[in-house]
Parts: sequence; C-alpha cells; structure tokens
Amino acid sequence: MAIDLSPTALQEIHRLIESEHRAGWGLRVGVKGGGCSGLSYTMQFEEKPKEHDRVQEMDGVRVFVDPKSYLYLNGLLLDYTTEMIGGGFKFVNPNASRTCSCGTSFSV
Repeated sequence: MAIDLSPTALQEIHRLIESEHRAGWGLRVGVKGGGCSGLSYTMQFEEKPKEHDRVQEMDGVRVFVDPKSYLYLNGLLLDYTTEMIGGGFKFVNPNASRTCSCGTSFSV
C-alpha cells in the first residue's frame, strides 16, 4: 500500500489511540462524495478491517482503506501540524487535481 504517515502524524495517532482507550485499533482513511471540491477525506478509528480492505502497518499503527477509496488515496501522505492557524491533520494527495482552501476536500 502506498499511503504514508509522517512522523508527526504517527505521534498524534498514537496519542489519540491512547487517550480514547483504543489500544489495538486501526485508523480507517477514506473518501466520500461531498465537500466544496467534490470528494471529502474521512478518518476514524475502527477495531478491525473489513473483508476487502487494504491494510498497512507503520510504527504500530494499522491503516485500513477500502478498495474504492484506495483508487483516490494511493500515494497519499497523511501529515500533522501543530500550527496555531490551520493546524491538524493534512492530506497531501498527489492524485488531487484541485483542493479546497481548508484541505479537506478535493477533485481528481
């Protein structure tokens, strides 16, 4: 799988898993229709992958991606910044031809 997590994203995901008492759970990353550019990113913790998910593990973090979302997310870098304005998770997607100013939706 070609989805990468930056060191700061890994650190924040580990922190969130611990604070939400989700030890052993994985991070589901996906896309859904909507947003100002046509597609929106989704992220949530899930206990286990679904039957046809692609599963990747980096530094103890399992990432689950459904086959349809993978078509749009192959090559994605999930980053995390602590900037006062605009901080949080950032999706750096080489497949996106256009993104919105908030960075949570895109089009291909």
